[in-house]
Amino acid sequence: MQTAKKSAIGFIFITLLIDVMGWGLIIPVMADLIAKLKGIPVNQASPYGALLLSVFAITQFVFAPVIGNLSDKYGRRPVLLLSLFGFGVDYIILALAPAYGWLFVGRVIAGITGASFTTASAYIADVSTDETTKAKNFGMIGAAFGLGFVLGPALGALLSTWGIRAPFYAAAALCLLNCLYGYFFLPESLSKEHRRAFDWKRANPFGSLKFLTSHPEIGGLAFSFFLIYFAGQAVQGNWNFFTVYRFHWSNRMVGFSLTAVGVLVGAVQGGLTRVIIPRIGNEKSIYLGLSLYTLGLILFAFATQGWMMFAFLVPYCLGGICGPSLQSVISGHVPANQQGELQGALTGLMSLTTFIGPLIMNSTFAFFTSDKAPFYFPGIHFLIGAVCMLLSVIIAHRVLGREKKELRPESA
Repeated sequence: MQTAKKSAIGFIFITLLIDVMGWGLIIPVMADLIAKLKGIPVNQASPYGALLLSVFAITQFVFAPVIGNLSDKYGRRPVLLLSLFGFGVDYIILALAPAYGWLFVGRVIAGITGASFTTASAYIADVSTDETTKAKNFGMIGAAFGLGFVLGPALGALLSTWGIRAPFYAAAALCLLNCLYGYFFLPESLSKEHRRAFDWKRANPFGSLKFLTSHPEIGGLAFSFFLIYFAGQAVQGNWNFFTVYRFHWSNRMVGFSLTAVGVLVGAVQGGLTRVIIPRIGNEKSIYLGLSLYTLGLILFAFATQGWMMFAFLVPYCLGGICGPSLQSVISGHVPANQQGELQGALTGLMSLTTFIGPLIMNSTFAFFTSDKAPFYFPGIHFLIGAVCMLLSVIIAHRVLGREKKELRPESA
């Protein structure tokens, strides 16, 4: 039984690794493709890139709870395979797109079916026996994300020498091959006795957010979760635009920096979390990780030379130890037959931050580097992110502290 569970985690890791590699493949050329289709310089293409992120995010926000609830009814396996197939179709459309509007079509399809991380999280919750094991296994999601971002951008940069569309075809092939791999080797994790009927009310994206408030500790920690991912958009949504503008980085240098991020995230999520969390516990891991995130964002905001961005990636990426712990604590408050609903709601929160985050962070960056700004501050979006991370620490501390006080009389 234990061997089967370890094998299942291995299947999920490989599935997510290939999934992330697909997205990492196209990052080095996405800006050039948008600029080419719009007939404008790359710097002017950045708002159009943010719009693509937003349309994907809002579509996923609407459909992630539906996909999560479907996985509670039909099982994780078929939903996960459908998601991978949808991403494959998305990349084919992006590869063949004759106009910018077709990029929207592909992103909408990916947003509707793109629940691989949602269903994978529910899968991990299904096969994890306790909170510590669950936190370790959730850390493998981050490890897959990090390793995928090591291999994906590097491979995308190499493939781009064969043409701007080549990485999109490679990404499509990876996703479709991954779908076939899962079809033959991925076992089902949710037994039939733990499944439940599909309920449209519970699949409502805003209804799923209400699910997070059904318990005070879930609602508060979910808001902390939201602030973390919103703050992260200061880096994810604007990293290339900021570094190219501020330090005149080439696309190659941007790719190197993303590879460095992948190495650090993979080391933290795949190794450090599995050592630190069992030793200091989930609560302290949350506080330590959020504090490091805050420090990293402040350092980014005031960096004056390009090498500093590489150095400051270290404390920022070390902050990743908070994610698996926070997710484990939240998932520990719901039963097995609601894990899909919970993970769908959390993915909905992440999608919401991806919808509003780049629009706010990128526009703030653009404004404070323009002549209209009251003062010049290209790193202001990083500072906004740092404030959000600090608020997340405060909220998590208050919620977990209150929960411990409520448990003391019972234990006494």
